[in-house]
Amino acid sequence: MDRRHFFNQSAASLLLGSFAPATFLTSCHSEKKTHPMNRHFPAGAPRAITMWDFSWLERRWDGAGYEDWDQALDELTERGYNAIRLDVYPHLIAENPEKKWLLKEQWNQQVWESPDLIEVQIQPYLNEFLSKCRDRDIKVGLSSWFREDIENVRMKLHTPEKLAECWMKTIQYIEKGGLLDTVLYVDLCNEFPGDAWALYFAAAYPEVGWGRWFAPDAMEWMKKSLQPLQVAYPDIPFIYSFDTEDVSVYEQVDASFLDFYEHHIWMAQQNRGEYYKLVGYDYGRFSPEGYKNVVKNAERVYKEQPEYWQGLLTKRIRQMGDVARKQGRPLVTTECWEIVDYKDWPMLKWDWVKELCALGTITAAETGMWAAISTSNFCGPQFVGMWRDIEWHRQLTSVIRSSSLDPSITQNNEIAGKLLKRL
Repeated sequence: MDRRHFFNQSAASLLLGSFAPATFLTSCHSEKKTHPMNRHFPAGAPRAITMWDFSWLERRWDGAGYEDWDQALDELTERGYNAIRLDVYPHLIAENPEKKWLLKEQWNQQVWESPDLIEVQIQPYLNEFLSKCRDRDIKVGLSSWFREDIENVRMKLHTPEKLAECWMKTIQYIEKGGLLDTVLYVDLCNEFPGDAWALYFAAAYPEVGWGRWFAPDAMEWMKKSLQPLQVAYPDIPFIYSFDTEDVSVYEQVDASFLDFYEHHIWMAQQNRGEYYKLVGYDYGRFSPEGYKNVVKNAERVYKEQPEYWQGLLTKRIRQMGDVARKQGRPLVTTECWEIVDYKDWPMLKWDWVKELCALGTITAAETGMWAAISTSNFCGPQFVGMWRDIEWHRQLTSVIRSSSLDPSITQNNEIAGKLLKRL
């Protein structure tokens, strides 16, 4: 069977509700294998993107996954990915780009970043990494989780003007290195205005709360911080990323100041976190109790009614696609599809997680609204069980990179063109 025809059939089956993810996984390994780099993908096609967050710089001890950038990037390319979203630590660059910073751990239960104190230096290593990406035609979405160092420099960003200033300095460093063409877009803050990442904002506006990017104070902050950057670099798309469950809010407020929408979608967060409530998981950062409940309940809860959980996921993806189409904005999603937190751990399997990842990826590609799609937020070398299934990644990145974009963003759409021109 022709590979493109195979994927069109698979995606159509998904949308009709008759798709069995296990069948897709079997097909991934039984179909004739073709390396993505040996395939011809249409110009301007969506990028297959992965989130390497702060792991790219922090997880460089022996066995952590990113100690050899050339190897990690070659393995990424081998799996068919051609874009990365990563933390470029703009607050630390603005303060002192070549200083060695001692960062506090964000958690010790997850395997993003370091589980303990870690020393990092941002430049010249950021530009070195971007150069390696350019050599491989890997575009990079710049973002930040605003990691906490022992001096807590991030709290100096107490106004939107200060936030814009630190990003301006960061982009200028990249520009001086002749690497601006590597930048796919700039996301000023991950999942704004969540207090885990935007503590500088949350400290001043505690009443806004997680996910409420559409609150007046949050909207005003975003507009003021974006405006000088959009003037200085009019060809670069600038946005904030969000993880609000209710995507209809994009139609209820004026979000036209965003060049596209970077929205995070997981099955586990739908219907007010119904799945995680049944599992007994509460995002604990330093206690193992949450993962004990994941081991005990996560796969069982899913497999008791897989069609229901799959339906929650696909409904939200299609809804987001419809909203973006009406708004004339392309989409990017870098954190997505199944369970939010997972890792290689005793009695935790990856097969059911990959089922939902396949479902989400193909559904998003079918909408035609996603200019860059991730297969999950576990697509990195530290997630060994996910990473080692090379053919699974190849199949899904082929779906992404062979898909077509919707005319609502490809025809006579100047704003969407800012992102599409950089694909």
